[in-house]
Amino acid sequence: MTPAYVLLLAFLIGCVSGSRTFTGPATVAWGARAHWLNFHGSRLSFMGSTAAVVIFTLMALFELVMDKRPSTPSRLGRRGLTGRVVFGGLSGACIATAGVQSAVLGVVLGGVGAVVGAVVGYTLRTRLVRALEVPDFVIACLEDLVAIGGGLLIVSRF
Repeated sequence: MTPAYVLLLAFLIGCVSGSRTFTGPATVAWGARAHWLNFHGSRLSFMGSTAAVVIFTLMALFELVMDKRPSTPSRLGRRGLTGRVVFGGLSGACIATAGVQSAVLGVVLGGVGAVVGAVVGYTLRTRLVRALEVPDFVIACLEDLVAIGGGLLIVSRF
């Protein structure tokens, strides 16, 4: 696997977190648990623990439910975007480390990917709701499937 490909995957897992904050780290934790990703000997080895899998999965499921509520704040607000950048950076660091690349570069690319994913996800979602004249819930569920499927596809490349 080339360094450029690994770093692209770090950016893309950040995009997943930009769409759904906890889906990036949840899929990384599952990837580590399935032994697709190897963090042995690194500070990120906790991501393969049962506790990490359970915590990030529960947080991701909670987010999937809460995202459908009309009272949920915008992902582009300060609080929402900050969380996405933090967890996108964590996920990017994990992917970079598993691909034997710089964790710091993975953090940066994952964080940038989170911003890109948040903006693109918001734009696509609002435009699709208007263009297709369907409830937001329908497009939100499709976005969930893309985020989960994309995250699993990324972590299974190793």
